[in-house]
Amino acid sequence: MTAADEHYDRLLAEHYTWMLGGDIEAATAAQTELLGGLGLSGAGDGAAAVDLGCGPGPQSLALARLGFTPVTAVDSSAVLLGELAEHARRSGVTRTVRPVHDDIRGALPRLAAAGSVAAVVCMGDTLPHLPARTDVGELIEDAAEALRPGGSFVATYRDLTRALHGPDRFVPVRSSADRILTCYLEYVDEDTVQVHDLLHTRQDGAWQLRTGSYPKLRLAPEWLAGRCRAAGLAIRHDETGPRGLRVLHAVKP
Repeated sequence: MTAADEHYDRLLAEHYTWMLGGDIEAATAAQTELLGGLGLSGAGDGAAAVDLGCGPGPQSLALARLGFTPVTAVDSSAVLLGELAEHARRSGVTRTVRPVHDDIRGALPRLAAAGSVAAVVCMGDTLPHLPARTDVGELIEDAAEALRPGGSFVATYRDLTRALHGPDRFVPVRSSADRILTCYLEYVDEDTVQVHDLLHTRQDGAWQLRTGSYPKLRLAPEWLAGRCRAAGLAIRHDETGPRGLRVLHAVKP
């Protein structure tokens, strides 16, 4: 397990859906709009898709709505995969969405033959959770190998290359009547920021604090686009999108 995997298992996984807003249907609709707006569609030809770092599944469910089948949803968290399975059951897509408990590093060669996949997505700031830049480059190379001609690779991630200073390093994630999540960013070097999460939960009228930290990669958009081009992918879209996340869409010629 990576440091990020351990952090999610210990602290964040049980709260992740709440972090997304607490409404998987709304999150799925947003991802459907985003992916559909980029031109992704599997309707009519049984196009396969892979969702790397699927979490509770909003983008997996979105891919299913866009007509992709099967949708292989990969995550290292058994808790989040369990939530995805339940959401898929409620949405009537259990035969389409296939949860896989695995490390996303090296997963594509194990799960998909070369040139067999219509879409590979890696959404929700998953790429910066990988331990090293080499892991990111290898994942992109694996995606390029798995994609069929005309297939799409889509990633959303947070650009952390610009360092924040002073109180700006405290970032409110979400708050509600019984939970408050704040993170503090510690800039270690040019490649890494240490994310310290402070989670307050209210139980029996009293607030309790749990903390944890993990490293995230500071991936520059120019660097990531360059890795895609080096893997033989053509950039179609590369801009900041919803929730301040960078949206990268690359296509295999």
